[in-house]
Amino acid sequence: MKDILRRHSVLNDEIVDIINKQVKMEAQSSAAYLAMAAWCDKEGYDNCAEFFFKQSDEERKHQLKFFHYLVDMECEAISPAVDQSQHEFDKLRSVFEKALEMEIAVTDAIHDIVRLCRKEGDLATEEFLRWFVTEQIEEEYIARRCLELFDVLGEDKIALGMIEERILGVSYDAGEA
Repeated sequence: MKDILRRHSVLNDEIVDIINKQVKMEAQSSAAYLAMAAWCDKEGYDNCAEFFFKQSDEERKHQLKFFHYLVDMECEAISPAVDQSQHEFDKLRSVFEKALEMEIAVTDAIHDIVRLCRKEGDLATEEFLRWFVTEQIEEEYIARRCLELFDVLGEDKIALGMIEERILGVSYDAGEA
């Protein structure tokens, strides 16, 4: 039946390839956030660990959205292998700096897909990506807010305790921004 309805791939090969790369990037981000959660848990930062567990879940959901889009468009969706993530950090701030770096890279990658869609005239995929563009604004905002806590409170033991207490609230406050 599918062969009758559509005799060719809905998306061009270049767009399929770049979306499959994004699937891998989202999977890699999910794995990296798990590693960050494990490091935070090991160091006794329970709320920070919970924050990163939630971030990992969110990245997995993003991965699946891209994956399902490819499948729904009758294209080859590739389940990616992920590379080993960084498991050790010198301090808590470094974990959050890495998180912001990752979010900026994801934003750049999504913008690259949008630019390719515009070049190729792929309106459907560009519309699909609109949600991700908006989502990345929030993701970067949350990561920056977390880092601002270090700038405002410092990094001594008392400050780290205060950051640990506030970190879960940062993601909830983002919806109000």
